[in-house]
Amino acid sequence: MLIETIIKIFKRDLNKLKSEIKSYKDEDNLWLVDKEIRNCAGNLCLHLIGNLNTYIGADMGNTGYIRKRDLEFSLKNVPREELISKIDEVIIIVETALMKLTVEDLQKESSRRVLEEKMTTEYFLVHLTTHLSYHLGQINYHRRLLD
Repeated sequence: MLIETIIKIFKRDLNKLKSEIKSYKDEDNLWLVDKEIRNCAGNLCLHLIGNLNTYIGADMGNTGYIRKRDLEFSLKNVPREELISKIDEVIIIVETALMKLTVEDLQKESSRRVLEEKMTTEYFLVHLTTHLSYHLGQINYHRRLLD
């Protein structure tokens, strides 16, 4: 079923995010920016955590999470272990929230819009997986380029 597939993709990519964060030889390099690279790996990691806590945790899992998106890009020097802990937490939140969804829920219109288009919850979840994958690739490139 699609829900199990989406959970599997989220878990795979969130575990890869942990691996990328752990792979920085110098923890300070998580927060480097250079020339045209405006978003460092640490802030992209915080952004992904905030994004999933909002759209899956709060919206679908009713966790009560309140997003502070500006901090996702302005906080600096969050310890690596804290980032990893937050990723572990969001893995559990994503799995718990998505396991409650039914096939019917996936076909309902989502309250969120991507590029102002109406979409189903299913479409939105696929969008969120690709958003995670996009930023994961940026983090990988950032690490290989600046670490």
